[in-house]
Amino acid sequence: MSGSNRDAVIVQAIRTPLCRARKGGLAKLPPSTLLSTVLHGVLLKDPPNAKAKATNDDYLISPSSVQDVCVGNVLSPPTAAVSFRMAALAAGLPHITSLSTTNRQCSSGLQAIANIAHAIQCGSINIGIGAGVESMSMNPMHKLYEDHPPEVEWDKMQSCKEAMDCLVPMGVTSENVAKKYHLDRRTLDEFAAISHQKSSKAQSLGKFKSEIIPVGDISQDDGIRPSTTADKLSKLKPVFKKNGSTTAGNSSQLTDGAAAVLLMSREEAMKRNLPILGVWRSFAVEGVPPRIMGIGPVYAIPSALKKASLSTNDIDVYEINEAFATQAYYSIQQLQLDPSKVNPNGGAISLGHPLGCTGARLVVTLLNEMRREKKRRGVVSMCIGTGMGAAAVLEVEDMRSSL
Repeated sequence: MSGSNRDAVIVQAIRTPLCRARKGGLAKLPPSTLLSTVLHGVLLKDPPNAKAKATNDDYLISPSSVQDVCVGNVLSPPTAAVSFRMAALAAGLPHITSLSTTNRQCSSGLQAIANIAHAIQCGSINIGIGAGVESMSMNPMHKLYEDHPPEVEWDKMQSCKEAMDCLVPMGVTSENVAKKYHLDRRTLDEFAAISHQKSSKAQSLGKFKSEIIPVGDISQDDGIRPSTTADKLSKLKPVFKKNGSTTAGNSSQLTDGAAAVLLMSREEAMKRNLPILGVWRSFAVEGVPPRIMGIGPVYAIPSALKKASLSTNDIDVYEINEAFATQAYYSIQQLQLDPSKVNPNGGAISLGHPLGCTGARLVVTLLNEMRREKKRRGVVSMCIGTGMGAAAVLEVEDMRSSL
């Protein structure tokens, strides 16, 4: 097999169903339960058909082999560091397996995977888990600043416009993108309707089954609306600005969910004779003006591609987070991407955007899609609150050589 022994490779990737916040099937479960589910599931050979109690034969690797876990999360209070450690232990990981949390807002789950991948690449560890989790039911987004106001010297910050722009609500930044780049409401509603149509088709064909581990009797995403059309969405009122373009229908759903990715060095995977689902090729984070934070992928994707010595045309599948139709549509147009390559099974408008989970969820969905459709290279990207964008390049090698 080609490549370096210290390549960070992914050998398992799994997620919970994504369910509507406050109304969906996971609304009464704390994030620690969602996290514990995927931390256990990612160690199994067949997570979608996980037994109530796993035996040694059910494990892909022994839990004691995992050296470190990094969990992306945005909305939980500081005590999440404690509850997530408890979740890891409850999932069967031993106390010798360390754990950290990370918060880069909407890219937290991707950042967690990057942290583990980079630790493997530099030889700090050989095996680790990158994960993301969010319960937007337990920790509503609108209470974030209310419960945890920024600790800053306000007189000083008010003298810097861009610093104050970090407080602009993300929905308002969506309106700013729509105004600056002349995006009309009909285009955005059509984009949103297509997201639901693609996700509905994928769900009906069973495409998500291979990537979902059930939580109790909840086994599928519940935010997809098969009957959604642009005409129906056009009847919704703008949320953030009078006569604006951003509505509840063309924005990402508030959602609960978790995802996890098991990584190890190529050398370790070969020694254990494990199939390699994908190889971590590059990662980039780029800053953009906070008031139009949604354009982050426009800068992060080229940066990640350059690090991998690739161009946009070399990529077979893109998973770009649909925080808002405005920013997702603009990113696709500005980068001149082939729309058929982007979010082939729908995105966050139909599936949901559980903030800390999303980055990891996109990796899970991307790898499953690439292997199912025999695609080679993929990109995950998203915009980030306060004005950034993140992107990662992953590769699926010749499937015959990864078995």
